Parts: sequence; structure tokens; C-alpha cells
Amino acid sequence: MTITDQELTTLAASHDIINLGMIADDVRRRRHGTRTTFVRVAEVPADLDAPIAASPSAGEVRIVGAPASRAAALDRLRQVADAVHGIPLSAFSLADLEQLAAREGVTLRALLEGLGAAGLELVAEAPFDLLQDARRSIEEVNIAGLALARLTIDRSSAPDPVPQLKQVADVQRATGVVRAFAPLPRRPNPSVPTTGYDDIKRVALARIVAENVPSIQVNWALYGPKLAQVALTVGADDVDAVSADDAAPLGVRRSALEEVRRNIRAAGQEPVERNGRFERITA
Repeated sequence: MTITDQELTTLAASHDIINLGMIADDVRRRRHGTRTTFVRVAEVPADLDAPIAASPSAGEVRIVGAPASRAAALDRLRQVADAVHGIPLSAFSLADLEQLAAREGVTLRALLEGLGAAGLELVAEAPFDLLQDARRSIEEVNIAGLALARLTIDRSSAPDPVPQLKQVADVQRATGVVRAFAPLPRRPNPSVPTTGYDDIKRVALARIVAENVPSIQVNWALYGPKLAQVALTVGADDVDAVSADDAAPLGVRRSALEEVRRNIRAAGQEPVERNGRFERITA
């Protein structure tokens, strides 16, 4: 079903979240059926001196933080790649890498190719609203032989998300390499505060507007199980940043793995664990 610009304007202005959610869910189900994927992530600091603690249960090991220099980024990647034994390795923000390339006087492509040679498989995130040239930089990731783990939004800049969502769809139309888009902002914007209603509406609109992006993602660690569960009923189909820690002092049913599965099933979906390559992990 194709939504016209006039229909989209009406939907975005409406307070009928039920109708909007049903339309978004229909888009989701036509692409994914009842399947909802999730990935367990082990985070490792970018600091060279920080310990590397990556659970073998992780489907993605993610280096977080901005690298101080090109040399530091390469050294940390080699350290972590040697320690994670083939688990898909993601690292860094594409916006930070744009800035690093400029500081070091190298092209973004050359920087990305060097990171790939050091063990990087996926750029951890591309914050759409921070990128200097979103289309070009995302294309450079692909040309360098890497994958983009997720397209994100750093901060919500306006009450109406539709113009930005249309830009995301345009970039995907031009590049075709975005696998997952997380439309909820990573950081709150004090000048544009949101409510749970706003967040759910944004997820639904993202699924409708960016129909050409395969997966709409919600971050479990940032937004928690309650909002994530509702998001799955209005267009989201992928859950990011589930803890890879298998420790369950309160019993197996309270482990991160069982909690995410339970919440996905409660939303009427089928939980499917994946890795950073979007490959299914079988138990």
C-alpha cells in the first residue's frame, strides 16, 4: 500500500495512534511476518587501556566511544579483534570518523579501509543528523568493504519527524545499503522534549515513510522493555543492544535473553536471535 503525501500529512497531524499503528504494522508484517529479530551486544570501550570483556554469547561486539586518533583506532581494533574470536565486530560513529578523517588529513574511504584491514566489520552507527554528507559517507562505508550496522538519530530536532524521515528514505533510495534504522533519538533534546506517545508515533511514521529500509529498530538498553514492546506492535521489527551477559542471579527466567524473548512474544511476535551480520543464531 502506497501512502500519498497528503495521506501522510494527515496521519502525522492526527492523534489517532491506533490507526497509524495499524498501518505501520501492516507494512511491517508484509515484510517480516511475525518475526522480530534481536541482537545481544557486548560493549567494549575505545580506550586502549580498558579491559576487553566480551561474552561468547554476544552476537555483536561493539567498540563504543570516539577514537583519539587514527593510530589509536587501529590499535584498539586489533586488540579487540584478536580477543573476540570471530564475533562480528562493530565500532565507532560514522560522524566521529568523518571528523577523524578531516583531522588526520586523509579521505574517509582511506580511513575506513584501514579500519577494515585492522579487523572492523561494521561501522556501529551513522547518526543521520550529525553526518556532514550522509549519502556520500554511507556510500564510502560500502565502497570500503564494510557494512553499516544501523542508521540512527542523535537528537530530535523538530516536533514533526516526517521531513527527516523522508530524507532517510531518499538516502536509502540512493544507496540501498541501510539495513536497520533506529528512529528514536540517542540523546534527549531539552528544546524538543518527547513523550512515550511521541516516541511510538515516530516509530510508526518511520516504518511507513522509510518503507525501503528493511528493519526499523528500537534500542533495548536506551528505551527499555516496555517501550520496545509497544514499538513492536507499531512497525518495529528489530531490537538492538540486548545485554550479552548470561548471568541470572534471580533465575534463568530473569536473564536478559529470556526477558527479551518474553517481551517479544507478549507483543504477538516470534523472537529470532541474530548476530551483527543479521544472520540467524540457532539455539
